[in-house]
Amino acid sequence: MFYFYPLFRIFGLSFRPEGKWVLGSLQKLTASGYYARILWFTFWQAAVSTGLTLLLALPGAYVFARYQFPGKKLLQAFATVPFVLPTVVVAAAFQALLGSRGLVNELLQKMVAFSEAPFQMDHSVFFILLAHVFFNYTVIFRIVGGFWSRLDPSLAEAARVLGASSIRVFFRVTLPLLKPAILASALLVFVFCFSSFGVILILGGPRLSTIEVEIYRQAVHLFNLPMAAALSLIQILFILLLMGFYTTLQRKQAVSLQPVAVSRVQVPVRSMRDRIWVGSNLFLILLLIGTPLLALVLRSLLSETGLTLAFYRALFENPAQSVFFVPPMEAVLYSCGFALVTLVFSVIIGLSAAQFLALSTGRISALFDPIFMLPLSTSAVTLGFGFIIALDRPPLNLRTSLLLVPLAHTLVAFPFVVRSVLPALRSIPRSLKESALLLGASPFRVWRAVDLPIIGRALVVGAVFSFTISLGEFGATVFVARPQTPTMPLAIYRFLGQPGAMNYGQAMAMSSLLMLVTAIGFILLEKLRMEGQGEF
Repeated sequence: MFYFYPLFRIFGLSFRPEGKWVLGSLQKLTASGYYARILWFTFWQAAVSTGLTLLLALPGAYVFARYQFPGKKLLQAFATVPFVLPTVVVAAAFQALLGSRGLVNELLQKMVAFSEAPFQMDHSVFFILLAHVFFNYTVIFRIVGGFWSRLDPSLAEAARVLGASSIRVFFRVTLPLLKPAILASALLVFVFCFSSFGVILILGGPRLSTIEVEIYRQAVHLFNLPMAAALSLIQILFILLLMGFYTTLQRKQAVSLQPVAVSRVQVPVRSMRDRIWVGSNLFLILLLIGTPLLALVLRSLLSETGLTLAFYRALFENPAQSVFFVPPMEAVLYSCGFALVTLVFSVIIGLSAAQFLALSTGRISALFDPIFMLPLSTSAVTLGFGFIIALDRPPLNLRTSLLLVPLAHTLVAFPFVVRSVLPALRSIPRSLKESALLLGASPFRVWRAVDLPIIGRALVVGAVFSFTISLGEFGATVFVARPQTPTMPLAIYRFLGQPGAMNYGQAMAMSSLLMLVTAIGFILLEKLRMEGQGEF
Protein backbone atom coordinates (compact mmCIF):
# COMPACT_ATOMS: atom_id res chain seq x y z
CA MET A 1 0.00 0.00 0.00
CA PHE A 2 2.70 2.50 0.95
CA TYR A 3 5.51 1.27 -1.28
CA PHE A 4 4.20 -0.32 -4.47
CA TYR A 5 1.14 1.89 -4.91
CA PRO A 6 3.15 5.18 -4.85
CA LEU A 7 5.67 3.64 -7.29
CA PHE A 8 2.89 2.63 -9.66
CA ARG A 9 1.52 6.18 -9.47
CA ILE A 10 5.00 7.46 -10.45
CA PHE A 11 4.97 5.11 -13.45
CA GLY A 12 1.47 6.30 -14.35
CA LEU A 13 2.45 9.98 -14.11
CA SER A 14 5.51 9.30 -16.27
CA PHE A 15 3.61 7.61 -19.12
CA ARG A 16 0.06 8.99 -18.61
CA PRO A 17 0.38 12.55 -17.25
CA GLU A 18 -3.01 13.64 -18.63
CA GLY A 19 -4.80 10.28 -18.64
CA LYS A 20 -3.48 9.14 -22.02
CA TRP A 21 -0.29 7.39 -23.05
CA VAL A 22 2.44 9.89 -23.97
CA LEU A 23 6.22 9.82 -23.77
CA GLY A 24 6.79 13.57 -23.67
CA SER A 25 8.72 13.72 -20.40
CA LEU A 26 10.91 10.73 -21.24
CA GLN A 27 11.60 12.19 -24.69
CA LYS A 28 12.71 15.46 -23.09
CA LEU A 29 15.17 13.50 -20.95
CA THR A 30 16.87 12.07 -24.02
CA ALA A 31 16.58 15.20 -26.20
CA SER A 32 17.71 17.85 -23.71
CA GLY A 33 21.39 18.39 -23.04
CA TYR A 34 20.50 19.74 -19.59
CA TYR A 35 19.18 16.39 -18.35
CA ALA A 36 22.02 14.53 -20.06
CA ARG A 37 24.49 16.63 -18.05
CA ILE A 38 22.61 15.82 -14.84
CA LEU A 39 22.75 12.09 -15.59
CA TRP A 40 26.45 12.31 -16.44
CA PHE A 41 27.28 14.32 -13.30
CA THR A 42 25.34 11.81 -11.15
CA PHE A 43 27.43 8.96 -12.56
CA TRP A 44 30.89 10.48 -12.56
CA GLN A 45 30.71 12.09 -9.11
CA ALA A 46 29.59 8.71 -7.70
CA ALA A 47 32.44 6.94 -9.51
CA VAL A 48 35.12 9.44 -8.37
CA SER A 49 33.75 9.44 -4.79
CA THR A 50 33.96 5.62 -4.76
CA GLY A 51 37.53 5.63 -6.06
CA LEU A 52 38.69 8.20 -3.50
CA THR A 53 36.97 6.31 -0.67
CA LEU A 54 38.70 3.07 -1.68
CA LEU A 55 42.07 4.84 -1.92
CA LEU A 56 41.81 6.32 1.57
CA ALA A 57 39.93 3.56 3.41
CA LEU A 58 41.77 0.39 2.32
CA PRO A 59 44.99 1.26 4.24
CA GLY A 60 42.88 1.91 7.35
CA ALA A 61 41.08 -1.40 6.88
CA TYR A 62 44.47 -3.17 6.73
CA VAL A 63 45.77 -1.47 9.88
CA PHE A 64 42.70 -2.34 11.94
CA ALA A 65 42.61 -5.89 10.54
CA ARG A 66 46.27 -6.76 11.13
CA TYR A 67 47.45 -4.75 14.15
CA GLN A 68 46.54 -4.66 17.83
CA PHE A 69 47.13 -1.39 19.70
CA PRO A 70 45.66 0.57 22.67
CA GLY A 71 42.40 2.41 22.03
CA LYS A 72 41.65 0.41 18.90
CA LYS A 73 37.97 -0.30 19.69
CA LEU A 74 37.32 3.34 20.57
CA LEU A 75 38.90 4.54 17.32
CA GLN A 76 36.99 1.92 15.34
CA ALA A 77 33.70 3.16 16.79
CA PHE A 78 34.75 6.77 16.16
CA ALA A 79 35.54 6.01 12.50
CA THR A 80 32.04 4.59 12.06
CA VAL A 81 30.14 7.59 13.46
CA PRO A 82 29.97 9.54 10.13
CA PHE A 83 27.96 6.78 8.46
CA VAL A 84 25.12 7.08 10.98
CA LEU A 85 25.05 10.89 10.82
CA PRO A 86 22.21 12.52 8.85
CA THR A 87 23.37 13.93 5.52
CA VAL A 88 22.38 17.46 6.51
CA VAL A 89 24.70 17.21 9.54
CA VAL A 90 27.54 16.05 7.29
CA ALA A 91 26.93 19.00 4.97
CA ALA A 92 26.76 21.40 7.91
CA ALA A 93 30.00 19.99 9.35
CA PHE A 94 31.92 20.64 6.13
CA GLN A 95 30.46 24.12 5.84
CA ALA A 96 31.61 24.75 9.41
CA LEU A 97 35.13 23.57 8.54
CA LEU A 98 35.81 24.69 4.97
CA GLY A 99 32.91 26.92 3.95
CA SER A 100 33.31 30.64 3.29
CA ARG A 101 32.34 31.25 6.94
CA GLY A 102 34.16 28.11 8.15
CA LEU A 103 36.84 27.92 10.81
CA VAL A 104 39.73 27.36 8.37
CA ASN A 105 38.93 30.47 6.32
CA GLU A 106 38.26 32.54 9.42
CA LEU A 107 41.57 31.48 10.99
CA LEU A 108 43.55 32.21 7.81
CA GLN A 109 41.91 35.61 7.40
CA LYS A 110 42.92 36.58 10.94
CA MET A 111 46.48 35.19 10.65
CA VAL A 112 47.38 36.40 7.14
CA ALA A 113 44.92 39.31 6.86
CA PHE A 114 43.19 38.10 3.71
CA SER A 115 40.49 40.48 2.51
CA GLU A 116 38.22 37.54 1.63
CA ALA A 117 38.04 33.82 2.30
CA PRO A 118 41.15 32.15 0.73
CA PHE A 119 39.36 28.82 0.20
CA GLN A 120 36.37 29.38 -2.08
CA MET A 121 34.97 25.84 -1.87
CA ASP A 122 31.26 26.59 -1.53
CA HIS A 123 29.18 24.90 -4.24
CA SER A 124 32.19 23.08 -5.67
CA VAL A 125 32.63 19.47 -6.77
CA PHE A 126 35.59 19.04 -4.40
CA PHE A 127 33.34 19.89 -1.44
CA ILE A 128 30.91 17.15 -2.49
CA LEU A 129 33.63 14.54 -3.07
CA LEU A 130 35.22 15.25 0.31
CA ALA A 131 31.87 14.93 2.10
CA HIS A 132 31.13 11.63 0.30
CA VAL A 133 34.50 10.20 1.36
CA PHE A 134 33.82 11.30 4.94
CA PHE A 135 30.35 9.75 4.88
CA ASN A 136 31.25 6.42 3.21
CA TYR A 137 34.74 5.78 4.64
CA THR A 138 33.34 3.36 7.19
CA VAL A 139 31.63 1.18 4.54
CA ILE A 140 35.00 0.14 3.08
CA PHE A 141 36.68 0.29 6.48
CA ARG A 142 34.24 -2.11 8.20
CA ILE A 143 33.31 -4.51 5.40
CA VAL A 144 36.80 -5.03 3.97
CA GLY A 145 38.49 -4.75 7.38
CA GLY A 146 36.12 -7.32 8.91
CA PHE A 147 36.79 -9.77 6.09
CA TRP A 148 40.54 -9.09 6.14
CA SER A 149 40.78 -9.73 9.89
CA ARG A 150 39.56 -13.31 9.39
CA LEU A 151 41.79 -14.35 6.47
CA ASP A 152 44.09 -17.21 7.40
CA PRO A 153 47.66 -15.75 7.57
CA SER A 154 49.14 -19.16 6.74
CA LEU A 155 48.23 -18.61 3.06
CA ALA A 156 50.47 -15.54 2.80
CA GLU A 157 53.16 -17.23 4.92
CA ALA A 158 53.21 -20.20 2.54
CA ALA A 159 53.71 -17.86 -0.43
CA ARG A 160 56.64 -16.14 1.33
CA VAL A 161 58.25 -19.50 2.12
CA LEU A 162 58.05 -20.26 -1.61
CA GLY A 163 60.02 -17.07 -2.35
CA ALA A 164 57.30 -14.48 -3.11
CA SER A 165 57.95 -10.88 -2.12
CA SER A 166 55.49 -8.94 0.05
CA ILE A 167 54.14 -7.06 -2.99
CA ARG A 168 53.65 -10.28 -4.95
CA VAL A 169 51.95 -11.95 -1.97
CA PHE A 170 49.49 -9.06 -1.79
CA PHE A 171 48.60 -9.04 -5.49
CA ARG A 172 48.61 -12.82 -6.03
CA VAL A 173 47.20 -14.11 -2.71
CA THR A 174 45.60 -11.43 -0.50
CA LEU A 175 43.94 -9.22 -3.14
CA PRO A 176 42.12 -12.10 -4.93
CA LEU A 177 40.75 -13.25 -1.58
CA LEU A 178 39.67 -9.70 -0.69
CA LYS A 179 38.14 -9.07 -4.11
CA PRO A 180 34.53 -10.03 -3.15
CA ALA A 181 34.55 -7.74 -0.11
CA ILE A 182 36.20 -4.86 -2.01
CA LEU A 183 33.82 -5.07 -4.97
CA ALA A 184 30.74 -5.41 -2.76
CA SER A 185 31.65 -2.48 -0.52
CA ALA A 186 32.70 -0.32 -3.50
CA LEU A 187 29.38 -0.95 -5.22
CA LEU A 188 27.51 -0.03 -2.03
CA VAL A 189 29.47 3.23 -1.83
CA PHE A 190 28.65 3.92 -5.48
CA VAL A 191 24.93 3.38 -4.79
CA PHE A 192 25.04 5.69 -1.76
CA CYS A 193 26.82 8.43 -3.76
CA PHE A 194 24.60 7.89 -6.81
CA SER A 195 21.49 8.47 -4.67
CA SER A 196 23.03 11.22 -2.51
CA PHE A 197 20.60 14.06 -1.82
CA GLY A 198 21.28 16.18 1.27
CA VAL A 199 25.01 16.57 0.61
CA ILE A 200 24.46 17.60 -3.04
CA LEU A 201 21.53 19.91 -2.24
CA ILE A 202 23.37 21.86 0.47
CA LEU A 203 27.00 21.74 -0.70
CA GLY A 204 26.37 21.71 -4.45
CA GLY A 205 24.16 24.77 -4.56
CA PRO A 206 22.02 25.68 -7.59
CA ARG A 207 24.75 24.92 -10.13
CA LEU A 208 25.39 21.24 -9.34
CA SER A 209 22.52 18.77 -9.48
CA THR A 210 22.10 15.00 -9.47
CA ILE A 211 18.99 13.00 -10.38
CA GLU A 212 17.86 13.09 -6.74
CA VAL A 213 18.19 16.85 -6.43
CA GLU A 214 16.55 17.46 -9.80
CA ILE A 215 13.51 15.36 -8.78
CA TYR A 216 13.13 17.65 -5.77
CA ARG A 217 13.56 20.85 -7.80
CA GLN A 218 11.17 19.77 -10.55
CA ALA A 219 8.49 18.73 -8.04
CA VAL A 220 8.80 21.42 -5.34
CA HIS A 221 10.21 24.48 -7.10
CA LEU A 222 8.93 24.12 -10.69
CA PHE A 223 5.80 22.00 -10.00
CA ASN A 224 6.67 19.94 -13.07
CA LEU A 225 5.36 16.63 -11.72
CA PRO A 226 5.55 14.65 -15.02
CA MET A 227 9.26 15.47 -15.40
CA ALA A 228 9.90 14.66 -11.72
CA ALA A 229 8.09 11.35 -12.25
CA ALA A 230 10.18 10.57 -15.34
CA LEU A 231 13.39 11.28 -13.42
CA SER A 232 12.15 9.10 -10.54
CA LEU A 233 11.52 6.29 -13.01
CA ILE A 234 15.08 6.58 -14.33
CA GLN A 235 16.38 6.63 -10.74
CA ILE A 236 14.41 3.50 -9.79
CA LEU A 237 15.62 1.56 -12.85
CA PHE A 238 19.28 2.50 -12.28
CA ILE A 239 19.18 1.61 -8.57
CA LEU A 240 17.46 -1.72 -9.26
CA LEU A 241 20.05 -2.53 -11.95
CA LEU A 242 22.88 -1.65 -9.56
CA MET A 243 21.39 -3.76 -6.75
CA GLY A 244 20.85 -6.66 -9.17
CA PHE A 245 24.48 -6.37 -10.23
CA TYR A 246 25.50 -6.25 -6.56
CA THR A 247 23.69 -9.50 -5.67
CA THR A 248 25.02 -11.24 -8.80
CA LEU A 249 28.53 -10.07 -7.97
CA GLN A 250 28.26 -11.37 -4.43
CA ARG A 251 27.11 -14.77 -5.67
CA LYS A 252 29.74 -15.17 -8.41
CA GLN A 253 32.72 -13.70 -6.56
CA ALA A 254 32.21 -15.52 -3.26
CA VAL A 255 35.26 -17.37 -1.96
CA SER A 256 34.79 -20.30 0.40
CA LEU A 257 37.24 -19.99 3.28
CA GLN A 258 37.33 -21.16 6.87
CA PRO A 259 37.56 -18.01 9.01
CA VAL A 260 40.18 -17.95 11.73
CA ALA A 261 40.26 -16.32 15.15
CA VAL A 262 41.17 -12.64 15.15
CA SER A 263 43.93 -13.33 17.70
CA ARG A 264 45.78 -15.40 15.07
CA VAL A 265 45.71 -12.55 12.53
CA GLN A 266 46.44 -9.43 14.56
CA VAL A 267 49.90 -8.63 15.88
CA PRO A 268 51.18 -5.84 18.16
CA VAL A 269 52.98 -2.82 16.75
CA ARG A 270 56.70 -3.54 17.10
CA SER A 271 58.99 -2.07 14.43
CA MET A 272 59.42 1.57 13.40
CA ARG A 273 57.84 0.72 10.05
CA ASP A 274 54.75 -0.58 11.85
CA ARG A 275 54.57 2.57 13.98
CA ILE A 276 54.78 4.84 10.94
CA TRP A 277 52.19 2.83 9.03
CA VAL A 278 49.72 2.66 11.93
CA GLY A 279 50.36 6.24 13.06
CA SER A 280 49.86 7.74 9.59
CA ASN A 281 46.53 5.95 9.15
CA LEU A 282 45.31 6.97 12.60
CA PHE A 283 46.28 10.56 11.81
CA LEU A 284 44.32 10.34 8.54
CA ILE A 285 41.23 9.06 10.37
CA LEU A 286 41.41 11.83 12.96
CA LEU A 287 42.00 14.47 10.27
CA LEU A 288 39.29 13.25 7.87
CA ILE A 289 36.62 12.43 10.44
CA GLY A 290 37.56 14.39 13.55
CA THR A 291 38.11 17.87 12.12
CA PRO A 292 34.64 18.32 10.50
CA LEU A 293 32.89 17.11 13.66
CA LEU A 294 35.05 19.31 15.89
CA ALA A 295 34.49 22.30 13.59
CA LEU A 296 30.73 21.74 13.78
CA VAL A 297 30.72 21.86 17.58
CA LEU A 298 33.10 24.85 17.75
CA ARG A 299 31.07 26.79 15.17
CA SER A 300 27.97 26.33 17.32
CA LEU A 301 29.80 27.83 20.32
CA LEU A 302 31.75 30.68 18.68
CA SER A 303 30.52 34.15 17.78
CA GLU A 304 32.33 37.37 16.90
CA THR A 305 32.72 38.07 20.62
CA GLY A 306 34.02 34.63 21.60
CA LEU A 307 32.50 31.57 23.24
CA THR A 308 28.74 31.77 23.66
CA LEU A 309 25.61 29.70 24.13
CA ALA A 310 23.47 32.28 22.32
CA PHE A 311 22.85 30.01 19.34
CA TYR A 312 21.55 27.23 21.58
CA ARG A 313 19.35 29.65 23.55
CA ALA A 314 17.94 31.00 20.28
CA LEU A 315 16.63 27.53 19.43
CA PHE A 316 13.93 28.07 22.07
CA GLU A 317 12.76 31.40 20.61
CA ASN A 318 10.24 32.26 17.88
CA PRO A 319 10.91 35.86 16.85
CA ALA A 320 8.71 35.76 13.76
CA GLN A 321 5.54 34.49 15.51
CA SER A 322 4.38 33.22 12.11
CA VAL A 323 1.87 30.46 11.44
CA PHE A 324 4.47 28.79 9.22
CA PHE A 325 7.36 29.21 11.64
CA VAL A 326 7.67 27.48 14.98
CA PRO A 327 10.40 27.72 17.62
CA PRO A 328 13.34 25.59 16.43
CA MET A 329 13.28 23.47 19.56
CA GLU A 330 9.80 22.30 18.55
CA ALA A 331 11.49 20.64 15.58
CA VAL A 332 13.41 18.53 18.10
CA LEU A 333 10.14 17.49 19.75
CA TYR A 334 8.51 16.70 16.41
CA SER A 335 11.56 14.67 15.36
CA CYS A 336 11.50 12.66 18.58
CA GLY A 337 7.74 12.12 18.30
CA PHE A 338 7.97 10.95 14.68
CA ALA A 339 10.93 8.74 15.61
CA LEU A 340 9.00 7.06 18.44
CA VAL A 341 6.03 6.32 16.17
CA THR A 342 8.45 5.05 13.51
CA LEU A 343 10.08 2.81 16.11
CA VAL A 344 6.72 1.24 17.03
CA PHE A 345 5.65 0.77 13.40
CA SER A 346 9.05 -0.59 12.36
CA VAL A 347 9.27 -3.08 15.23
CA ILE A 348 5.74 -4.40 14.61
CA ILE A 349 6.16 -4.75 10.84
CA GLY A 350 9.80 -5.81 10.95
CA LEU A 351 9.23 -8.43 13.64
CA SER A 352 6.21 -9.82 11.76
CA ALA A 353 8.20 -9.99 8.52
CA ALA A 354 11.19 -11.63 10.24
CA GLN A 355 8.92 -14.19 11.95
CA PHE A 356 7.32 -15.00 8.59
CA LEU A 357 10.70 -15.45 6.89
CA ALA A 358 12.01 -17.59 9.76
CA LEU A 359 9.03 -19.95 9.47
CA SER A 360 9.06 -20.00 5.65
CA THR A 361 11.28 -22.26 3.59
CA GLY A 362 12.32 -22.68 -0.01
CA ARG A 363 10.79 -20.51 -2.69
CA ILE A 364 8.51 -18.52 -0.39
CA SER A 365 11.40 -17.27 1.71
CA ALA A 366 13.54 -16.66 -1.40
CA LEU A 367 10.70 -14.58 -2.91
CA PHE A 368 9.70 -12.45 0.06
CA ASP A 369 13.13 -11.79 1.57
CA PRO A 370 14.24 -9.44 -1.28
CA ILE A 371 10.72 -7.93 -1.45
CA PHE A 372 11.01 -6.80 2.18
CA MET A 373 14.38 -5.23 1.33
CA LEU A 374 13.11 -3.26 -1.70
CA PRO A 375 12.66 0.05 0.20
CA LEU A 376 16.41 0.04 0.88
CA SER A 377 17.10 -0.03 -2.87
CA THR A 378 14.74 2.88 -3.57
CA SER A 379 15.79 6.44 -2.93
CA ALA A 380 14.04 8.28 -0.11
CA VAL A 381 13.39 11.21 -2.46
CA THR A 382 11.51 8.91 -4.83
CA LEU A 383 9.48 7.48 -1.93
CA GLY A 384 8.60 10.95 -0.68
CA PHE A 385 7.61 12.12 -4.16
CA GLY A 386 5.48 9.00 -4.61
CA PHE A 387 3.67 9.77 -1.35
CA ILE A 388 2.64 13.29 -2.36
CA ILE A 389 1.23 12.20 -5.74
CA ALA A 390 -0.41 8.96 -4.54
CA LEU A 391 -1.77 9.63 -1.07
CA ASP A 392 -3.95 12.64 -1.94
CA ARG A 393 -7.34 11.05 -2.66
CA PRO A 394 -9.80 8.85 -0.72
CA PRO A 395 -9.46 6.32 0.81
CA LEU A 396 -5.77 7.23 1.26
CA ASN A 397 -6.03 11.00 1.49
CA LEU A 398 -3.13 11.47 3.92
CA ARG A 399 -1.39 14.50 2.44
CA THR A 400 -2.20 16.67 5.48
CA SER A 401 -1.92 13.87 8.04
CA LEU A 402 0.82 13.80 10.66
CA LEU A 403 1.09 10.03 10.04
CA LEU A 404 2.62 10.64 6.62
CA VAL A 405 6.09 11.36 8.07
CA PRO A 406 6.39 8.23 10.29
CA LEU A 407 4.91 6.10 7.47
CA ALA A 408 7.64 7.29 5.11
CA HIS A 409 10.29 6.78 7.80
CA THR A 410 8.98 3.28 8.55
CA LEU A 411 9.48 2.22 4.94
CA VAL A 412 13.13 3.22 5.21
CA ALA A 413 13.66 1.80 8.72
CA PHE A 414 11.79 -1.51 9.01
CA PRO A 415 14.19 -3.50 6.74
CA PHE A 416 16.89 -2.85 9.36
CA VAL A 417 14.67 -4.47 11.99
CA VAL A 418 14.20 -7.48 9.70
CA ARG A 419 17.94 -7.83 9.13
CA SER A 420 18.65 -7.47 12.87
CA VAL A 421 16.04 -9.96 14.12
CA LEU A 422 16.02 -12.63 11.38
CA PRO A 423 19.44 -14.20 12.19
CA ALA A 424 18.46 -14.46 15.87
CA LEU A 425 15.12 -16.09 15.03
CA ARG A 426 16.78 -18.60 12.72
CA SER A 427 19.31 -19.50 15.42
CA ILE A 428 16.62 -20.77 17.84
CA PRO A 429 16.66 -24.60 17.92
CA ARG A 430 13.31 -26.10 16.99
CA SER A 431 13.63 -28.53 19.91
CA LEU A 432 13.22 -25.66 22.43
CA LYS A 433 9.82 -24.71 21.03
CA GLU A 434 8.72 -28.32 20.73
CA SER A 435 9.67 -29.00 24.36
CA ALA A 436 7.64 -26.01 25.54
CA LEU A 437 4.63 -27.12 23.48
CA LEU A 438 4.84 -30.66 24.86
CA LEU A 439 4.84 -29.21 28.39
CA GLY A 440 1.51 -27.52 27.65
CA ALA A 441 2.52 -23.97 26.72
CA SER A 442 0.32 -22.10 24.24
CA PRO A 443 1.91 -20.78 21.00
CA PHE A 444 1.86 -17.22 22.40
CA ARG A 445 3.52 -18.33 25.66
CA VAL A 446 6.16 -20.20 23.65
CA TRP A 447 6.91 -17.01 21.75
CA ARG A 448 6.97 -14.90 24.95
CA ALA A 449 8.99 -17.34 27.10
CA VAL A 450 11.33 -18.87 24.50
CA ASP A 451 11.64 -16.69 21.38
CA LEU A 452 11.48 -13.20 22.91
CA PRO A 453 14.32 -13.64 25.48
CA ILE A 454 16.59 -14.96 22.71
CA ILE A 455 15.78 -12.27 20.12
CA GLY A 456 15.36 -9.44 22.65
CA ARG A 457 18.84 -8.00 22.15
CA ALA A 458 18.55 -8.09 18.35
CA LEU A 459 15.10 -6.49 18.58
CA VAL A 460 16.50 -3.61 20.63
CA VAL A 461 19.23 -3.13 18.00
CA GLY A 462 16.59 -2.91 15.28
CA ALA A 463 14.51 -0.51 17.37
CA VAL A 464 17.48 1.82 17.97
CA PHE A 465 18.33 1.64 14.27
CA SER A 466 14.80 2.69 13.31
CA PHE A 467 14.77 5.54 15.87
CA THR A 468 18.10 7.03 14.70
CA ILE A 469 17.23 6.59 11.01
CA SER A 470 13.97 8.47 11.56
CA LEU A 471 15.75 11.30 13.41
CA GLY A 472 18.09 11.94 10.50
CA GLU A 473 15.86 11.12 7.49
CA PHE A 474 15.79 14.05 5.05
CA GLY A 475 15.07 12.91 1.48
CA ALA A 476 11.47 11.76 1.99
CA THR A 477 10.73 14.20 4.83
CA VAL A 478 11.37 17.26 2.68
CA PHE A 479 8.35 16.19 0.58
CA VAL A 480 5.88 14.95 3.19
CA ALA A 481 6.46 17.09 6.32
CA ARG A 482 4.09 20.01 6.90
CA PRO A 483 5.54 23.54 7.37
CA GLN A 484 4.14 23.66 10.91
CA THR A 485 5.74 20.34 11.91
CA PRO A 486 9.37 20.45 10.75
CA THR A 487 11.92 17.86 11.78
CA MET A 488 15.47 18.62 12.87
CA PRO A 489 17.03 17.99 9.41
CA LEU A 490 14.42 20.28 7.81
CA ALA A 491 15.09 22.99 10.40
CA ILE A 492 18.84 22.76 9.73
CA TYR A 493 18.23 23.04 5.97
CA ARG A 494 16.02 26.11 6.50
CA PHE A 495 18.62 27.81 8.70
CA LEU A 496 21.42 27.14 6.20
CA GLY A 497 19.31 28.65 3.43
CA GLN A 498 18.79 31.96 5.27
CA PRO A 499 21.32 34.79 5.59
CA GLY A 500 22.66 36.07 8.87
CA ALA A 501 25.09 34.92 11.54
CA MET A 502 22.28 33.94 13.94
CA ASN A 503 20.63 31.60 11.41
CA TYR A 504 23.99 30.05 10.58
CA GLY A 505 24.83 29.60 14.26
CA GLN A 506 21.46 27.99 14.98
CA ALA A 507 22.03 25.57 12.09
CA MET A 508 25.36 24.58 13.64
CA ALA A 509 23.79 24.25 17.11
CA MET A 510 20.93 22.04 15.93
CA SER A 511 23.35 19.96 13.82
CA SER A 512 25.50 19.42 16.91
CA LEU A 513 22.46 18.25 18.90
CA LEU A 514 21.43 15.87 16.12
CA MET A 515 25.00 14.57 15.85
CA LEU A 516 25.07 13.94 19.60
CA VAL A 517 21.80 11.98 19.59
CA THR A 518 22.72 9.81 16.59
CA ALA A 519 26.22 9.16 17.95
CA ILE A 520 24.76 8.02 21.29
CA GLY A 521 22.37 5.75 19.39
CA PHE A 522 25.25 4.24 17.43
CA ILE A 523 27.34 3.64 20.57
CA LEU A 524 24.34 1.83 22.06
CA LEU A 525 24.09 -0.27 18.90
CA GLU A 526 27.76 -1.20 19.15
CA LYS A 527 27.25 -2.29 22.77
CA LEU A 528 24.21 -4.40 21.90
CA ARG A 529 25.40 -5.83 18.59
CA MET A 530 26.12 -9.55 18.87
CA GLU A 531 29.48 -10.81 17.69
CA GLY A 532 29.24 -12.34 14.25
CA GLN A 533 26.02 -10.53 13.31
CA GLY A 534 27.58 -8.33 10.64
CA GLU A 535 29.77 -5.25 10.63
CA PHE A 536 26.94 -2.72 11.16
